[in-house]
Amino acid sequence: MESYKEIEITGTLDLHHFQPREIIPLIDEYLRECLKSSIFEGRIIHGKGTGTLKRTVQSHLQKHPLVKDYWNGDQTSGGWGATCFSLITQKDCRQDNLQDA
Repeated sequence: MESYKEIEITGTLDLHHFQPREIIPLIDEYLRECLKSSIFEGRIIHGKGTGTLKRTVQSHLQKHPLVKDYWNGDQTSGGWGATCFSLITQKDCRQDNLQDA
């Protein structure tokens, strides 16, 4: 039986405590919840490591229908251990984007 972790929706998602197989579905759900909570900008903390997780996160954000843009974190947002994102706004949001995400 899988255990589920409840995550507070604050705009920051820290992936350090998750298994690699959980990452993509977690990001999808988190972005949907951010949009529902009117959080249009945030960051995903993936750590520095070898860069594999960062590439996975950024590749997924690049094609995600709710993501307007993403960029590497700066010194105040986690440096290269984090990726920041902006979501489409409510006025940009079409119903099919919400269903496909």
